[in-house]
Amino acid sequence: MGGGPMRSASLLEYLSRRYSVDAIFFRESGSPDPALSVPPGRIERLDVLELPRHSKTALARAARNSIRMVRNRPPLVDRFSGFEDAIQRLATREQYRVAVVEHFWCATYVDQLRPHSQRVILDLHNIESAWHGSLAQGEKGTRAMALRRFATACVALEREYLPKFDHLLVTSEDDARIAGAIAPDVASTVYPNALPEIPRPARREREEIVFSGNLEYAPNILAIRYFNQQIWPQLRERWPGLKWKIVGKHPEAIQSIIGGDTRIELTGFVEDAIAALAQSRVAVIPVLAGSGTRVKILEAWAAGTAVVSSTLGAEGLGCRNGEQLLIADDPSDFARAVSGLLDSAALREKIGAAGRRFFEDRFTWANAWRSLDALFAANLDGAI
Repeated sequence: MGGGPMRSASLLEYLSRRYSVDAIFFRESGSPDPALSVPPGRIERLDVLELPRHSKTALARAARNSIRMVRNRPPLVDRFSGFEDAIQRLATREQYRVAVVEHFWCATYVDQLRPHSQRVILDLHNIESAWHGSLAQGEKGTRAMALRRFATACVALEREYLPKFDHLLVTSEDDARIAGAIAPDVASTVYPNALPEIPRPARREREEIVFSGNLEYAPNILAIRYFNQQIWPQLRERWPGLKWKIVGKHPEAIQSIIGGDTRIELTGFVEDAIAALAQSRVAVIPVLAGSGTRVKILEAWAAGTAVVSSTLGAEGLGCRNGEQLLIADDPSDFARAVSGLLDSAALREKIGAAGRRFFEDRFTWANAWRSLDALFAANLDGAI
């Protein structure tokens, strides 16, 4: 499960344990029924809206995004648009104490939910304008121009829609500051990304480093390209037996980047990402773009695996360089940090154990849920 679905699952689990919940899910054409992933009895009523079928070929995506540029419409806002009548119809069945909207992409539906909800809350997984803007800095040419245009469009939409909500959930204090500057009259709560309680797995280290994530996610593609071009060659030469394992769904999205390097292993999707991370000596997070916080670091911490990250990759987590992870931004510094951990089992154990403790103290669902108690428990009674 990716970072976005994991956050949504955590929030849904919190609410369904305490309140009567109705839910509206979106589903990609041909994907599994969302109802199958919800534990029995957790949701009173579940409705599924089918997204239009979209081709995922590069040509089709380029064509869609060209039209979106002309219309000044960010891709995911456009993708999830057009369901006003359906949501209006579903919302009229009940008068809700609170409606919770997941992702800024769906923020425009506040107008349909407001008449049937006493309060409307938006869960911001990212600050979308920051997400597009940071990604634009790592791209060139037409793609960079498109991302800058989408960032500008997101700023306008954020200024229009964030003030319409009664409360915002954000992943970090950094995002809270950005959201506060956009909508100063709307209060926000830092609800951190988190994972369920996970027992520390047995560590069976191989001579490998690991990167994990959804491999068609643009910031992950940019990170892999950067690491492959500027950092991996240094490590490959320094460590003749070292392998780089890349874990995640949609491996075809990066196949052309890694070429035929036999020392790079693409595992594809794995059922237990934590166990897979526990096999590696170092988790590398060379993230150059994005917003929110990186669940891939939480997973590495849960596995007890030492982490080397860029500054942006570790942003918002409240960790310290040299304690729960190592931070490096220059390619040579990054390679040296990884090599230092590969050289020293004691240092790997120290950093990995500190990361595991940090995960247990702050980033389990139970710990993250505490930040929601004042917001929900003190103000709500009955159906949501």
